Amino acid sequence: MALLWIGALAGASPMWSQSMGLHLIPMPVSVSNISSQSLSAGIQITCSAPCAAEDEFAIADLKASLAEHGVTVNETAAVHVLVTRFGPPISKAIYQDSLPTEERMAHGDSPIEFPEPMKAEGYVIIPDGKGLAVTAESAEGIFYALQTVKQMVDAAPGRAAVLHTATIRDWPAMKYRGLDDDLSRGPVTTLEFQKKLIRTLAAYKVNLYSPYFEHTAGYAANPLWGPPGGTVTAADAAALVAYAKPYHVMIVPEQEAFGHLHHNLTWEQYQTLAETPHGAVLAPGQAGSLALTTQMLTELAGQYPGPFLHIGADETVDLGLGQTKEEVDSRGLAPVYLDFMQRIATAVEPLHRRLLFWGDIAQDAPDLLKQLPDKFKQQTIAIAWVYSPEPKGYDRFLNPFKNAGFETWVAPSVNNYRKVYPNNNLALLNIQEFARDGQRLGSTGLLNTIWNDDGEGLFNQDWYGILFGAAAAWQKGESSISQFQNSYAQVFHNDATGKLNQAQKELMAGHAVLKDQAKVGDASNSIFWLDPLSKDGLKIGAQVRPYTHELRLHAEAALTLIAEARAAAGAKAVAEHAAPTTAVYESEIYGAASSNLEEPDAVDAMELGARRMDLIGLNFQLADELVEGYQRAYAAQGSTDKKVRAAVGRELSDINGVNGRIEDMRDRYSLLRDMFAAEWLRSNRPYALRPVLEHYDYTVGLLLTRSDRFRSALRQWNDSHTLPSAAELGIPSALVTVPVGTK
Repeated sequence: MALLWIGALAGASPMWSQSMGLHLIPMPVSVSNISSQSLSAGIQITCSAPCAAEDEFAIADLKASLAEHGVTVNETAAVHVLVTRFGPPISKAIYQDSLPTEERMAHGDSPIEFPEPMKAEGYVIIPDGKGLAVTAESAEGIFYALQTVKQMVDAAPGRAAVLHTATIRDWPAMKYRGLDDDLSRGPVTTLEFQKKLIRTLAAYKVNLYSPYFEHTAGYAANPLWGPPGGTVTAADAAALVAYAKPYHVMIVPEQEAFGHLHHNLTWEQYQTLAETPHGAVLAPGQAGSLALTTQMLTELAGQYPGPFLHIGADETVDLGLGQTKEEVDSRGLAPVYLDFMQRIATAVEPLHRRLLFWGDIAQDAPDLLKQLPDKFKQQTIAIAWVYSPEPKGYDRFLNPFKNAGFETWVAPSVNNYRKVYPNNNLALLNIQEFARDGQRLGSTGLLNTIWNDDGEGLFNQDWYGILFGAAAAWQKGESSISQFQNSYAQVFHNDATGKLNQAQKELMAGHAVLKDQAKVGDASNSIFWLDPLSKDGLKIGAQVRPYTHELRLHAEAALTLIAEARAAAGAKAVAEHAAPTTAVYESEIYGAASSNLEEPDAVDAMELGARRMDLIGLNFQLADELVEGYQRAYAAQGSTDKKVRAAVGRELSDINGVNGRIEDMRDRYSLLRDMFAAEWLRSNRPYALRPVLEHYDYTVGLLLTRSDRFRSALRQWNDSHTLPSAAELGIPSALVTVPVGTK
C-alpha cells in the first residue's frame, strides 16, 4: 500500500498543462500528471539509506547541474527530490503509485516487483506532494532518472526557476546506444573535450562511445603510425575509461583491422602486407597481416577493458586487386573476406571479447553467412551501416545477418561529412527509420556515426544528430522528428524562445534548396571552396544561380534567429579587468560567445555553418556581377564619350575597388578562416588544423591574384583606354545559363 504522503500534488502551480507536455530528450515511455513547483527557495536532494556510492555520484552530478542553473540546493528547502533503490517499502510505494489506476487496482495485494524490462536501466519518477520521488533497481536506472530530472528543471535566464513534476515510467528500447567518432581523418579531439562528450552523451542516456582509429591510436609495438600531436596514447585511454565509468558509458575502441589502413601501410616496413602498393587493405595471404591485426587488438584490449572490440573491416575495396587477386578470382571475394575474418576471431579469442564489424561486405553473401560456424556468429556482432534515408526500409541490410543467426546493430549517421553544416534533412530520417527497422528486426544496438572525410569536421556542429540518435535508440519504435525538433533548443541550449529550433530548420531548408531545386547535392565543402569563375564553377553556378536568393535568405534567417536567441538569453557577467585571453578573442570573433545560452560553442558552430552556407550563394552572385560588369566595361572601351569612359571606371572599381566584388569574397573567407580556427580549437588538438587553414589562405591568395590582374587592367585603361580580354584576366566572357528545373 502506498505511503500516505505519496499522492496528489499539494499546492503545485499549474504552469504546464497535460497537453503541453514536457521538453525531454529522449522522451520517456510514459508521462502523465504534469505540473510544476517553484524553486525560489531552492531544492533538497535526499537519498534513502543506504545510499550506494554510484547513486551518490549521480546525485552530486544533479547538484552540480542545479548549481550551474542558479538553483540553490539546501537541506531545508520545501521542494525535494527523493532517491531510493528499489527494494524498501518506500520504493515499492513509489513504483505502485506510478502505475495507471486500472493497473494498480488489478495488481491488488500481489507482491510488488520491478518489471523485468525495467531492471537493467529503467526507472520511475512520481510527484509526491513535496517534489519528486525516484526509484530504480540499478545504478544505471538511478543515474538516468536523475538525468531526466535535470531536464525537468526550468531555469531559463530571466525567469523564476521551477521544477516540472510528472509521473514517468521509462526504460530503453535498445540495450546499446552508442556514438562512433572518427578520430583518423583530420580532427582529433582533446581529452578534456572527450570528457565533456562523455558527460553530455550520458545526460541523454547514451551508454557507449567508440573512438574510431586507423592510425591515431598509440601502439608501443608500432610507434611509426601515431602522428605527433595527433595520437591517442595509452595514458589518454586510461584517463577516458576511468572518467566514463561513473557515467555508465562504455568505451569501445574501433581499430580498422582489415581495410582503411592507408596511413599505416604507407610506411616502407609494412609494404609487404599491403594488398596493393601504398593501398589501404591488408593482404590476407601474408602471414604478417594476421599478426599485425592481432597485435593491434591485443594492445587495445589492454587499454580499454570491456566486452567489445570493434574491428571495422568495411570497404575493403582493394581486396582482390593485388596480392590476393588470384585467390579472389578463383574463389570469389566473399569467401576470401570471410576466411580472414574468421582467422582474426580465432587469433584474438584469448582476449575474450566480442568483435563488432561493419556489415557492408558480408551482407552481399547471405548463403555464406549461414554456413559460417556458430562459434564465429556468437563471437561477433554485425553492424549494418547506411547513411541515407531508404524509401524501401533497411531490412535488406539486416536480414542477411539476422537470418544467418548473427546479433545485429544499426549504424546511421549525423550526415556531417563534407558539409558546411550537417544535412539534418537526411540525418534525422536516416536515424529515425534505421532505429525503427532495427528494433523491429531485433537489433540490440544503435551506433550513430560521425565521419570527417575531408578533415574539416567540427564536433560542435554535430549535436543535433547526436541527440536525435540518443532519442531514437532509447525510444521504442519510430521516434517523432517533430517532437525532437520542438524540444532540442529548450533542452540542449536552455533557449526559452525556441528560436534555435527554427534556426536548425532554416539550415535544413538551405540544404534542401541546393539538393531538391538546384540539383547539386547540398551545401557541401566542395561547393564552398569552388571558384565560381572556374570551369566547374561556371557549370555548377548555372544550376545554383536561380536559387542563390532563396539559399541566402534561409542562411541569413538562421543567423538572425541565433542572434535573437542570444539576445533573449542575455550576456554572462565578465570580470572587469580580465586579461586578454584566447576566449576573449574568440568572443570578439563570434560577437556573442558569452551568451547565457548553454552549449555556446555549439551555437557558435551553427553560426559558422550558416555563414559558410550564405557565402556559397554570395560567391555565385558576386561572380555573376563581376563577369557582367566586365562585359559592359569591355564593350565600351572604344568610346570617346567622357560619361561612357567614367562608367567604365566605375565598373572596374565595383569589381576591384574598395567594397568591390573581389574584396567582398576575400573578406568573407578571411573572417571565416578565423572563426573556423577558433571553433576547431575548442574541441580538437591543433593537429590537422593547418591543412584546412591553408585552404582558406590558398583561396584568399587566388582572390588576391585576381585582384592584381584587375589592378593591372585598370592601369591599362588609364594609360590607353583599352582593356585586356576576359580570357587574359582568367575570367569567362559570358555566363553559362541553365533553364530553371533542368540539370
